[in-house]
Amino acid sequence: MELPLFPLNTVLFPGGVLPLRIFETRYIDMVRQCMRTESPFGVCLIREGPEVAGTAQVHTMGTWGRIVDWDRRADGLLGITVMGESRFRVETTWARKDHLLMGEVEAVEWPPEVGLPEEFLPLSGLLQRLVEQLPPPYGLLHGHYDQAGWVGARLAELMPLDLKEKQAMLEMDDHLARLFRLRDAMMGLQLQP
Repeated sequence: MELPLFPLNTVLFPGGVLPLRIFETRYIDMVRQCMRTESPFGVCLIREGPEVAGTAQVHTMGTWGRIVDWDRRADGLLGITVMGESRFRVETTWARKDHLLMGEVEAVEWPPEVGLPEEFLPLSGLLQRLVEQLPPPYGLLHGHYDQAGWVGARLAELMPLDLKEKQAMLEMDDHLARLFRLRDAMMGLQLQP
């Protein structure tokens, strides 16, 4: 499947929310097309290159993002809210004449959800406290605090972890392994749930 890609210095997980300010012409055009056709675009972490005014190289796994809200910001820029849907693997990329990065992608299934083991309940509690303090648009997050995949993905998005670590967690196919890795990473940050 051919998909427009939005290279960013962030990682979006399935079920996550991402507010974006759109100011480059190529992305304004992409957003306009996605809204007109109600189609998603791909959010990919930049592997190499600039986020603005260039064509970046991206990691090979990203997340389909669907625009769920938009507004004209006070600074005159277009603001959109994107909801992460499912993962995909980038097979090949190319830049169009307008410098919009395109990719041939293949869907990668998000593993089936599993219940949250008792030992990870403190992480769920930490996540609940974090989400309660977040500004809009994070109110769009529908809490599944008893599900291992949802808790792990939200914490991986929200915690101040290295982007390569977040990308590695996106690529994991085991929700419990992601939680163990997340807990270890948080201990490295000296954050206690």
